Amino acid sequence: MRTAILLFVYGLAAVTAGPTNPQRIVGGTETTIQQYPEMVALLFSFLGTSFSQSCGGSILNSRAVLTAGHCVVGDPAWRWRLRVGSSMPNSGGVVHNTNRIIIHPGYTTSLGNDIAIIHSATRFSFNNAVRPAIIAGSNYPLADNQVVWATGWGSISFHGPLSPVLRHVQVYTVNQNICRQRYSEIGRSITDNMLCSGVLDIGGRDQCQGDSGGPLFHNRNVVGICSWGERCALPRFPGVNVRVTRYTAWIQANA
Repeated sequence: MRTAILLFVYGLAAVTAGPTNPQRIVGGTETTIQQYPEMVALLFSFLGTSFSQSCGGSILNSRAVLTAGHCVVGDPAWRWRLRVGSSMPNSGGVVHNTNRIIIHPGYTTSLGNDIAIIHSATRFSFNNAVRPAIIAGSNYPLADNQVVWATGWGSISFHGPLSPVLRHVQVYTVNQNICRQRYSEIGRSITDNMLCSGVLDIGGRDQCQGDSGGPLFHNRNVVGICSWGERCALPRFPGVNVRVTRYTAWIQANA
C-alpha cells in the first residue's frame, strides 16, 4: 500500500491511507492543482479531530471520489474528509465531510480489487481547480511502454518526508508478463486487474507512501489507481496500480 501512514504488507510498502502506509511521488517535480484539477487529498483522522493527508483520489462527479480500497477499508466515513482545489494537501481549497464509503466487494487483504469510492456529504463546486476526471472505459487501448503520469502528495523517497505540494512524475506502462515474473520472485501475485508502471531496470521514478489511491494518467484518462509496490522506485520492481478499465461498470454503478 502507499498511504501516508507507512505500513508494510508482506514486506511491501503499501500506498494506502491513514491506517496503512502512503506512497509518494519519487523522482518527479512540483506541479499545481490547476494542471490536475481532478486530484483530491484524502484527509484522515482516527478520532475525527485533527485531519491530515493520507491518500489521494480522483473526482468522479460532484459527490464521489475514486480511491484505493486499502486506504479506507474498515473505516467509518467520519474518519475521512476530502480537500479539493488545492495544490497543498493540508491547507487551501475546500474541505468536505464524507458520508459513505463503498469498497469493492471483491477486495482482499493481498490488495486484489483494491478500489473504493468515497462520497462527499456536500457537492463540489467545479472551477479551474476542481473538475471531474476522465475515467478510461473498458475498451480503452493501453499498450506496453506508454508514457503515463502519476500525481500525489506522497513521500519523495522511501521512508522520506511527504511532499508539501502536489507533485507529478512521468513513468511508463510495464509489460504484464514481465511484471508478473518479477514479483513472483518475492512471492507476490500480479493479476489481470493490476497495471504496472515505472522505469524498468532503471528505477528512480515511482509513486510512493502517501500516493495510494491517486490516479495514473494516460493522455488525461485515468487508467490506474496507485495501490502497492516493493519499496519505491526500485529498478527491478515497478509500481502496481489498479487497472481501471477492469472496473468501469462498477465505478459507474457506484459513483
